[in-house]
Amino acid sequence: MRVTETFVSLQGEGERQGMPCFFLRLSGCNLRCAWCDTEYSFEKGTDRSVDELVKEIADSGLSYVCVTGGEPLLQKEELIPLLEILAAADIHVDIETNGTIPFDDVSAYASICMDVKCPSSGEMSDLSLLSALTENDCVKFVIGDEADYLYMVEVLAAHKPKAPVCITPVFGTDTKWLVETIIAERLPVRFQLQLHKVVNVQ
Repeated sequence: MRVTETFVSLQGEGERQGMPCFFLRLSGCNLRCAWCDTEYSFEKGTDRSVDELVKEIADSGLSYVCVTGGEPLLQKEELIPLLEILAAADIHVDIETNGTIPFDDVSAYASICMDVKCPSSGEMSDLSLLSALTENDCVKFVIGDEADYLYMVEVLAAHKPKAPVCITPVFGTDTKWLVETIIAERLPVRFQLQLHKVVNVQ
């Protein structure tokens, strides 16, 4: 696998926000979101074997792994053997994906966090994939402005995903209006700030 980096930190987003986690960031992405904060993952990265990664994860002492990118499902064929080993070892895995590549063949081994791309990102996810999500997965919307918010409301109304929904404002933007709107409209969503940036960890 082509790996950009591995590290241990707190999970900053999603259903397991705040939990200590081993992060595996794979290289390469098929999108170029306007506010991407991991552009360095677009580069080639370093070749790592499954055995090397399994040992590093075991040495971390953690039973929670987040596979992110870039877009990790671009390396799905190489990733599946690692996921099989981690599942057999009772290590929980989250896969963060931009929702452009089907994930049915990895969902047996991991929870999926599908980041639905809103208009301000300049990109678009495959919304048909929302129907494949379960209660064990997560849907994330990164909101930059009112147009993004209205898009999210339309998507949720049209697709009614089974997975819990997390809303994160683009880091550094005003959040007051978003919080007030969520409360006023009684949206069944979880508002989150990017915890890792708030507490200044990786």
